[in-house]
Amino acid sequence: MSSNPLLHFSGLPKFNEIKPEHISPAIDSLIAEGRALVETLATSQVTPTWDNFALKLEDQSEKLGRAWSQVGHINAVVNSPALREAYNDNLQKLTDFGSDLAQDERLYAKFKAIQASANFKELSPTQQTIINHEVRDFKLGGAELPANQKARFKAISEELSKLSSKFEENIMDNTSDFTHLVVDVDVDDLAGLPDDAIEAAAEAATAADKTGYLFSLHFPSYLPVMQYAENRALRELLYRAYATRASELSKPEWDNTSLISDILKLKKEEANMLGFKNFAELSLATKMADTPTQVAEFLNTLAQRAKPYAERDMEELLAYAKKLELADMQAWDVGYVSEKLRQEKYAFSDQEVKQYFPEEKVLAGLFKVTETIFGVQVRKAEAPVWHQDASFYEISDHSNNPIAYFYLDLYARQNKRGGAWMDECITRRKKSTGLELPVAYLTCNFSAPVGNKPALFTHDEVTTMFHEFGHGLHHMLTQVEEYGVSGIKGVEWDAVELPSQFMENFCWEWEVLRNMTAHVETGAQLPRELFDKMIAAKNFQAGMQTVRQIEFSLFDMRLHGDFDPNGKLTALDVIDQVRDEVAVLRPPKWNRFPNSFSHIFAGGYAAGYYSYKWAEVLSADAYSLFEELGVLSDEAGSRFKNEVLAKGGSRPAMESFIAFRGREPSMDALLRHNGMGN
Repeated sequence: MSSNPLLHFSGLPKFNEIKPEHISPAIDSLIAEGRALVETLATSQVTPTWDNFALKLEDQSEKLGRAWSQVGHINAVVNSPALREAYNDNLQKLTDFGSDLAQDERLYAKFKAIQASANFKELSPTQQTIINHEVRDFKLGGAELPANQKARFKAISEELSKLSSKFEENIMDNTSDFTHLVVDVDVDDLAGLPDDAIEAAAEAATAADKTGYLFSLHFPSYLPVMQYAENRALRELLYRAYATRASELSKPEWDNTSLISDILKLKKEEANMLGFKNFAELSLATKMADTPTQVAEFLNTLAQRAKPYAERDMEELLAYAKKLELADMQAWDVGYVSEKLRQEKYAFSDQEVKQYFPEEKVLAGLFKVTETIFGVQVRKAEAPVWHQDASFYEISDHSNNPIAYFYLDLYARQNKRGGAWMDECITRRKKSTGLELPVAYLTCNFSAPVGNKPALFTHDEVTTMFHEFGHGLHHMLTQVEEYGVSGIKGVEWDAVELPSQFMENFCWEWEVLRNMTAHVETGAQLPRELFDKMIAAKNFQAGMQTVRQIEFSLFDMRLHGDFDPNGKLTALDVIDQVRDEVAVLRPPKWNRFPNSFSHIFAGGYAAGYYSYKWAEVLSADAYSLFEELGVLSDEAGSRFKNEVLAKGGSRPAMESFIAFRGREPSMDALLRHNGMGN
């Protein structure tokens, strides 16, 4: 068993050795070890303390979490039938173990005993926070339920885990399955598309043993078609395929409709069993926001401020569509018309800007910002990886001592989950053997290098890179040494986007951007004139984009709030109602957006999607200190690192924000950044 790479805990993961057949033996072994420990601790007659009880559970939790993070990661980035089967089998075992743990009244009683003991005040504030979180989480995990309800509560947890995994798989399978071949004789169908998009489509066709140009629903293939293709029929074809993914309008085996209904019913039942009226109330029990009403008021206030700007954006778009002889502008025309309008208004295109952002310069620029404001160094290092596209980096302090590491996997490919994300590989904590340094995964789905050119990123992709790196810094620059609240652990979900959205601001600063650009052919720096156009266009359609995020957020809160999943209305009815209130752009009736809304049905954002806007208020206001003290101010950077990043989940996010900013947050900076100030 010791040869199993998933049971290797003394260093970095052995990604070059992990195979699907390693997963079950490793997880079985760790769960058996965990169950034995639980019995020993639960039946012990010794008075529970941090050292003899809480720390031992934390040690076991960390080992299991570390092994499973590797499994979950490779399942997301190099998915295969064997890997998927092993992942799902063991996901059920882990959910089962987790439910048993969460409902164990003996452990719950011992945590409460520590909390109530005279020695509680002698624990560090961080340790007190962990104990308080544990007591809260036992309540939310069903530990106080009557014995006859615990089995049902556990069954719900297991079923939700299974359904969420299936929801994500259906989207991945549908996305990977769809391709559209344009043959050489139809080459005029590609008019308007950028050269690199055409070259990528030609390479995709060759890789699939086909002749012509192969397009897919992966973003690097899909987005250029929606933005640039003159061929309206091609845009409609791809839009229809994308907008109906994982629905009854695609293949029946991928239809997420019934999964949505089942997930919502189970979440409501789970919340009701714990004494909450709905899942939204349960979700907010661990967040900054207190009640669904408070969230709704926040979103409605933002909607009232943003909607006039959104309506103005829409009127301008419709008028321009008529100039393009698209008087009946449809959903598949919106990206195309918007790009044409932007080019006319600001005299540049995304494609023009993209030529200045080769991967190497972007990464160097990102690392330079990080090094300057946070006083660290970032350099490439060596470690086993799961795919040739992935790479590995070390972060060290000013004395050249390593403080963290991260993996980077930037390109879209088959059998890789869409989107961009950061996840924890190893969490910083003090162990008997010394200090365990944090390790992060940073994953994106950008265009890979084409031909002999390096990978080129759009400005949006550059912003995404900074966003995910912000999450990574939250995990990697923590100074907390206890596992339960180290890095992003224990951070309220509606504050977790603060560092990520904060980092995005640097992508709009000339002194940052000019040094991370070099034209792919000439090597020339981004011209100031082009940058000024980008700034002028920064808030192009900001009103429409804001109400779109509010639409998703309200939809999420309504579904998990007052909506009755056992009633006559469906999720599609709910999103229609929300669009009646806030949307200025209505997709076709056959659009099945809910069926691929994995954030809330397969991710951690159920009754929490509002977090993006909530945290954007925090991040915009946090960045305003840099606007006051200097964009690359090491003084402001040091304060942000010490009061926000370093503290992790060891104290409430609002306390960290106030310690950094000197006051509570205000919505003004967000509105100003989006061109919607008074």
